[in-house]
Amino acid sequence: MKKVLLITAGLFFLPSFKFCTFVQLNTSMQSLELIELISRRQSQRSYTDKPVEKEKLLRCIEAARLAPSANNSQPWKFIIIDNPGLKDAVAELTTSKVIPINQFTKQAPVLIAIVREKTNLTTAVGRVVKDKNYPLIDIGITTAHFCLQATAEGLSTCILGWFDEKKIKNLLHIPKALRLELIILAGYPPTNEIRIKKRKETNQILSFNSY
Repeated sequence: MKKVLLITAGLFFLPSFKFCTFVQLNTSMQSLELIELISRRQSQRSYTDKPVEKEKLLRCIEAARLAPSANNSQPWKFIIIDNPGLKDAVAELTTSKVIPINQFTKQAPVLIAIVREKTNLTTAVGRVVKDKNYPLIDIGITTAHFCLQATAEGLSTCILGWFDEKKIKNLLHIPKALRLELIILAGYPPTNEIRIKKRKETNQILSFNSY
């Protein structure tokens, strides 16, 4: 296992007393190689009741904050939901009485709601001209950043796209004009078991120089 740089968030004050953030590089710790980290990330559907440390969540947010986006528009806002009553109320709205889906969500001690914010003008114009939904692509990237950092922190996650958006927006006081795109569950898994991933073979998803 190779020694690599780990990013941790810190704070400092400039002489002008402005409150600023910085990134501290820590070379004294071991970390997984990226491909191994990716292979360890999995959608977790059971969690212990162990609380998630705020410092770990903030490092996950920092990893998400650093994600690339079209024209650097950063069309996202994260809402960490760790109040137990509110968390359970939101989790209840991710399930369905008709379809047995997401019945495990209340187990997670923390939920993270990802809201799609308005983009900058350049991205908005490009979206129309090129008929590409750049903000959704961007949110996918930042979500992956969050989940990979969570894996590095020893946490497990599950990304949800099925929920009652309108009711959850009301609970979280999200403006009507904005969309709640995804919810991430985060917490500690009951075991360290890593499932074998079922993925297409490389030759099914790759070609060179032509489709």
